[in-house]
Amino acid sequence: MKTTLRTDLTVEDICEGFEFSRSENKGLRGWGGKLVIQPEYQRNYLYENANREAGVIESVWRGYPIGLLYFNKVSRNEFEVLDGQQRITSLGRFIKDMFAVNDEHGRPQYFMSLPEDKRKKILETPLTIYICEGTEDEIKQWYKTINIAGIALNKQEIANAIYSGSFVTAAKAEFSNSLNARLQMWKIFVKGNVQRQEILRTALEWVVKSSEDKKVEDYMSFHRRDENIDELKNYFEQVIAWGQKIFPNSKNEMCGLDWGRLYETYHENFYDAQKLSDDVEKLFEDGAVTNKRGIFEYLLSGKRLTQLLHVRLFIKTVKQTVYAKQTKAAQAQGVSNCPLCAVGGLKNIWKFNEMEADHVTAWSKGGNSDISNCQMLCKSHNRAKGND
Repeated sequence: MKTTLRTDLTVEDICEGFEFSRSENKGLRGWGGKLVIQPEYQRNYLYENANREAGVIESVWRGYPIGLLYFNKVSRNEFEVLDGQQRITSLGRFIKDMFAVNDEHGRPQYFMSLPEDKRKKILETPLTIYICEGTEDEIKQWYKTINIAGIALNKQEIANAIYSGSFVTAAKAEFSNSLNARLQMWKIFVKGNVQRQEILRTALEWVVKSSEDKKVEDYMSFHRRDENIDELKNYFEQVIAWGQKIFPNSKNEMCGLDWGRLYETYHENFYDAQKLSDDVEKLFEDGAVTNKRGIFEYLLSGKRLTQLLHVRLFIKTVKQTVYAKQTKAAQAQGVSNCPLCAVGGLKNIWKFNEMEADHVTAWSKGGNSDISNCQMLCKSHNRAKGND
């Protein structure tokens, strides 16, 4: 890859003709239209939310360097920002009076409200820019390794860079758009930052039915040149619609569950949504249930996966089953149905209501409240046992 150092360009030069899309929250063009500020492979603009854009402006008017900028030369008069789009966007937004910065007295100042000498100082600030020329693979690999801005690329931002094309463009327009009318509904089920491509990542993991990086990237590579994202979009919406249908009363604990896996595992089963809702409410009110997030799959499983609830107490059906098994075995052997009584040579058979469920491995030591870890003891022995 060939690089050429440019030190003759100023803030004014690069911000000439600056365009910013509020709907997409990204800088579009600069340098008189020659510069694409956020090409397909770039992450969305993050400095506004991270409260860093003011720091860029303060650095410039105090004469501090803002670091190297890298542009990819696409053709004779067309360039892309390879690294530095957050800083360039911050400069362009400020010069366009899109936000204010506090001066040395703590008073907010827009660009046009600054004294002429300060405006001139900002506009005439020279920038240090490397113009890069190389193959697509070389440019993408270089972009992948750059982290000057201090906000590390996540794995989906890297994947977007490597597999940039019409598919990524369409996918970002759908899943990385903070103005998407469906976003509020999605966030009942999906956890993540839209601008950091985390919703898109979830959609991809659902459609490939795996969270493995290789499977996600294989899918992106295969569909790289596709003009539409119908399969991705339709599957994502299908999962969301199913979740809405069976759990219409949303809970905060629903957000971030692996709904793609739950859909694949349970969507062919019939569920009474009203009964599910009633059961959800009962379990949320049950203090013995310590893992509220496990309630949803527990119910979808037909109440089989009791371990998901991290229940402190044994449910009645477990106690009844264990009691019946212990009592039958004790009667056959002529010993007490309380194991500790039997050790002492007693032969009395306790009634169900005279016994209590005990964790073989104590709850405090990681024991589960499932049937494999349950034994029925007489009340005296159970209360004497404690956590031993």
